[in-house]
Amino acid sequence: MLELIPARLLVVDLDDTIWHWFDPWHASFSALLDGLVKQSGQPEEDLVAEIRTIHQRRGTSEYSWLIDEMKTLESAVPSGCSIREFYDPAIHAQNAARLNGTRLRLGVRETLEDIKARGTTVVAYTESLEFWTRWRIITNKLDGVLDEYYSSPDHDAPIGLEPSAIRHVSGDAYALTHTQHRHVAAGILKPAPAVLEQIMADHAVSPEETVYVGDTLMKDVEMAQRVGALDVWAEYGVNHRDPRYELLQRVSHWTDEMVQKEQDERPGVQPEPRYTLRESFAELLGIFDFGPTGSRRT
Repeated sequence: MLELIPARLLVVDLDDTIWHWFDPWHASFSALLDGLVKQSGQPEEDLVAEIRTIHQRRGTSEYSWLIDEMKTLESAVPSGCSIREFYDPAIHAQNAARLNGTRLRLGVRETLEDIKARGTTVVAYTESLEFWTRWRIITNKLDGVLDEYYSSPDHDAPIGLEPSAIRHVSGDAYALTHTQHRHVAAGILKPAPAVLEQIMADHAVSPEETVYVGDTLMKDVEMAQRVGALDVWAEYGVNHRDPRYELLQRVSHWTDEMVQKEQDERPGVQPEPRYTLRESFAELLGIFDFGPTGSRRT
C-alpha cells in the first residue's frame, strides 16, 4: 500500500475539474447558434466570425450579452422590437440547455466533504467570469463546500453598464452565503504563479503541502509546477480530443497559438504531471492525506 502524501490546502480549478463545463457549453451554444442562424437568415460562418471577435474582445467564450453586440443580427429585427425580444427563442433554448447540462463531476461532492471534514481549506481559482462562477456554485449546491474562490471581477456587461442594471433577476439571487469571493486582477490568465503564490500566502501553507488540481496541462499543471505545489492533472476533464471541441475553437477567446498548443501532444510541449486523476476526482483520497489548514494569516 502506497504511503499517502501530507497536504494542508486544496486548490482546485473549476470548469471541467469540479463540474462539467464543456458539455453544457456545447449544448447551450449550439442551441443559441442554430436559433440565430434560423431567425436571422445569416450564414453560420458569418455569425461565427463575428462571435469570435466579440469573445476575444471580452476575454470569455460565454459572454452573456453577445447578441447585443452582433451587427450581423440587426437587419432581421423588425421595427419596434429589440434585438433581445426578437431572438428570445434562441436565448431561451441556450439557457434551458445550459441548466439541463450543469452538474458536478464524478465523486466531487463526496470527496470535497470528506476533505473539509478533516479541517482542510478548499479554495478554487478560475479564469471564468464572476457571474457564471457564482451561478454554477449555486446551481451545483457548492456554496459553503468551497471555502473561497478567486477570480476576476465581473465584467460580463456591455461597455458603460453595470451587470446589475441589465439583468432581470435581482443580484441577491446570485449571492453566496458561505463561499467567499476574492478578486484577482482583471484579465489575468493562467498560468499565473503570482495568484497561486498569493493563495498559499493567504493561508500560510507551503507549496509542499498545497495540492492543486486542474484539467489543463499548459495552464493548471504548469502553474502549480512553477510554484512548487503538488500538481494534479484531472485527465478526466480533457475535451480537446472530442470532435465537438471544434466549435469551441471556432468561437474561442483564446488566440490561435493557445489553441494549437493545447492540442500539441508531442513530448516536451506540455508539462508532465506529477499525479493524474484518470476517472474521478475521488482518486485524490488515494494519493494525499489531507489535514487541518490551520489559522488564516491576517
